[in-house]
Amino acid sequence: MSKYKILPYTILQAKKLKVMIVPSENPKKKIDVYKNNKKLYSIGDVNYKDYPTYLKTEGQVVANNRRRLYKIRHEKYRKIIGSKSYYSDNLLW
Repeated sequence: MSKYKILPYTILQAKKLKVMIVPSENPKKKIDVYKNNKKLYSIGDVNYKDYPTYLKTEGQVVANNRRRLYKIRHEKYRKIIGSKSYYSDNLLW
């Protein structure tokens, strides 16, 4: 079970995407993503922060900058609907 605590931002994003999220069973990942009761992916490395974590710990300015950099870094795959990168981008960033 992941030690990551799912924050309200991610819960709201999951509702928008119509997926269910739970803390990951994989200790190296943050959350497991389910759609229609079928597990799709385990996403988010627990060793790295995400947008809601940056917001909580470092504030809006730092969080927005980190989000911008994440989106640039993952531009190639984050827009492929249904991919692991798509869910990471939309749920954690």
